[in-house]
Amino acid sequence: MLSSARRRRGEPLHVVIVSDNPETLDGLQAYLQRAGVTAYVTRQLQAAVVASAAISAVVVFPDDYPAAEVEAAVERITRDRPGVLSVLVTGTPQRFEALRVGTSARVIPTIIPKPAWGWTILDTIRALLEP
Repeated sequence: MLSSARRRRGEPLHVVIVSDNPETLDGLQAYLQRAGVTAYVTRQLQAAVVASAAISAVVVFPDDYPAAEVEAAVERITRDRPGVLSVLVTGTPQRFEALRVGTSARVIPTIIPKPAWGWTILDTIRALLEP
């Protein structure tokens, strides 16, 4: 099921981080950059939907936004950008389980429960995207 999101070994990771919390954005971006990942940040969900073609994954902290907006953004990413991995980091994983079940996309969103540290998020992305 994840084959369309796989990337070739050695390709750099490019991640968009979406959160309304500046500390979350700064902290995760700094961690990912120290790990060799190109990380972009935004506070706008729609910016993740139209991110550049080089993006490997979008990490969304959905608790910062209305659920309907998160669902619409994730569904659009999985439909329009099937090679981009969507990762949701949330304190209420059950709130977003329907996105995993209801999608017909080739790459389903991955849900990571809070608390989640930068290494947990990066390890999950690498495990799902690297051959």
